[in-house]
Amino acid sequence: MGGSPVWDGTLSLDSFNTSAAALVKRWKEIEVDDSLPEWTWKPCSKSRVPLEVGGYLALERVYSSCGRSQEQIEEMEKFDDAGDVAWVESSSDNVHVYDFHVVYSFSYKVPVLYFRGYHTSGQLLTLDEVKEGLPSHSQKVLSESKWTFITQEEHPHLSKPWLTLHPCATSDWMKLLLEETKATDKERSLQYLPACMYGD
Repeated sequence: MGGSPVWDGTLSLDSFNTSAAALVKRWKEIEVDDSLPEWTWKPCSKSRVPLEVGGYLALERVYSSCGRSQEQIEEMEKFDDAGDVAWVESSSDNVHVYDFHVVYSFSYKVPVLYFRGYHTSGQLLTLDEVKEGLPSHSQKVLSESKWTFITQEEHPHLSKPWLTLHPCATSDWMKLLLEETKATDKERSLQYLPACMYGD
């Protein structure tokens, strides 16, 4: 009599790996702004997770203009790619660079977004500088939130402090986003990360 169990919005490690591969593939297939790098899979070499299943998604060196035109940023990227780090000090204050990593959380059983922002000089952005770079609606949510959803934690694969979006509500949001699709577990795991990124 009982129907299929209700999905709780979480993922297994295998499902995370499947979803990560689906996101990398889909990112290559869609037309994305050429100035954006590609999502890639970074295998992990930590001893607690086997190499063949351990790792994380990475989108690195995403430039944010902070008042600069797209042409100026593209010109700066050309110098950076050529290995020329002779940045003008005043211009480095106007460009922020972000790295995003999506890591599987064994405690919450969901993907967790880790990120860091820095000036082109390499100096890390403060939390206040990161908040100032958020869209106005996100700043409003952050200011009204009863709990701080951006926290600083040690990156589980790099053992360095990174900012992270706290994963406590991820399963509830993903359940709302994907439960109406009536997808099988396998289909849901393929859709999980792409749905996070694109809102499908």
